Amino acid sequence: MLEICAIASGSNGNSYYIGNKKDAVLIDAGISCKQILLRLKEKNLDSEKVKAVFISHEHSDHVRGARVLAKRLNVPVYFTAKTFHATYKNMLPAYPRFFEPGTALNVGEFTIHPFLKNHDASEPCSFRVEYAGKNVGVFTDIGEPCENVTFHLGLCDAVFMESNYDEEMLRTGPYPYYLKQRVASSNGHLSNRQALNLLEESAGVQLKCVFLSHLSAENNTPELALSTLQPLTTKCDVKLTSRSGAADVFVL
Repeated sequence: MLEICAIASGSNGNSYYIGNKKDAVLIDAGISCKQILLRLKEKNLDSEKVKAVFISHEHSDHVRGARVLAKRLNVPVYFTAKTFHATYKNMLPAYPRFFEPGTALNVGEFTIHPFLKNHDASEPCSFRVEYAGKNVGVFTDIGEPCENVTFHLGLCDAVFMESNYDEEMLRTGPYPYYLKQRVASSNGHLSNRQALNLLEESAGVQLKCVFLSHLSAENNTPELALSTLQPLTTKCDVKLTSRSGAADVFVL
């Protein structure tokens, strides 16, 4: 059994749980430790199983709760060296550990595959988490797909896939021009349409579930994201994550 859950997903905070009967890992800790623990409990997910936290990049919506969570659970928090040095000091755990993009490492019964991606951060990474022949990907904060992203996506049985903005809403929305350019750039975020194209072109036949993740509050709606990705529903489940609470637990 493999349980996966978006504890938080959006520009206000991100954290993704992947666990089996014995071990679990968190990808990112972008909300408070209190909220992470509360949401895990609400979904009947045991925080005592969490063996490590992996940080994708230094933006606060991915690392805000890392320091307190590491102390509370007495677990290591993994960064790349560049991400660690770019993170605000008040968010850093006392005893960090480090990983190299492209080099797999083992945590409990899991193998973690970190890889570089395109985003406006110092050394941004996404992750594929492998256990017992099953693979779960966490693919958010991606400006445009690169070979790393398409390769690892092709191996996934389930994926948290960024579906950040609707292109028309971004174009006509309230963001200033420079911010619109940043979001839509090759180092920004994936639109609903880009997420659909990526999944249609690169997902493997074994893909069972896609969680639409990191939706913008200003430039997207859950309804638009779901309707854009609707063509995928003939092949796999398509589910929403939430900016305000933990999503449903999916058993793989």
